[in-house]
Amino acid sequence: MVKFFRNTLIRTSDSDIPELSKSFELDIKKLKHEIYQLCWYMRGGVSSDVLFYDTDIEDLEIINKIILENIEATKKSGMPLV
Repeated sequence: MVKFFRNTLIRTSDSDIPELSKSFELDIKKLKHEIYQLCWYMRGGVSSDVLFYDTDIEDLEIINKIILENIEATKKSGMPLV
């Protein structure tokens, strides 16, 4: 990700940096939302610090997919999702 960030900055003109910054801020907000949502679904099984600092994006996507699959399976089974 650092390479991508560095390459993006090198190719970005000064006038485009504010727009790029806003894009990064939106990405951060989305990531925070997903992490806090994962923490809620895990019911205290993992802290937000672990997800923020010790888990990479690919692992977060896998965990999120597993949760969504389990939610769908729960809905299909008719069991309550509490």
